Amino acid sequence: MADRPLTSLSPADTEAIAAEVAARLEPGDSVWLRGELGVGKTAFVRGAARALGVAQPVTSPTYTVGNRYVANGVSVAHLDLYRSSGITIEEWADLEPYFEDAIAFVEWPDAGAGLLPDPRVTVDIDHLQGDARLITLSCDDSGLLNALAAALARYRD
Repeated sequence: MADRPLTSLSPADTEAIAAEVAARLEPGDSVWLRGELGVGKTAFVRGAARALGVAQPVTSPTYTVGNRYVANGVSVAHLDLYRSSGITIEEWADLEPYFEDAIAFVEWPDAGAGLLPDPRVTVDIDHLQGDARLITLSCDDSGLLNALAAALARYRD
């Protein structure tokens, strides 16, 4: 899996990076988001959802596990597995509908390892200083990764 590191200097940058990723996704794709609490995973999903046409507020589903939005005929799922120590097959049955015909964003995906669909893109976000973040995009599709790198060149060091 190849990766591209990017630097976000603000939540607006994080959302802009997410919008470029979202522009290259289609229903059936999933994006895994990893990083500490408060690092900007939900901001990333908000930027992606906005780019996909979601107009309503995009908030973390920490307590509800998942939110689903529909915009422009596209379903966008946002899951947060922070409260899960591991997903069982029975729990997967409750989560599986979020992935059907949707672009799914999953925060804390390691809790669902082995049951969640493989990600099209993995996003690792790390704190730098202040509002700055290191956002590393990883995927197996070199064409997608190269297209993202070109579109997001202004965020590279």
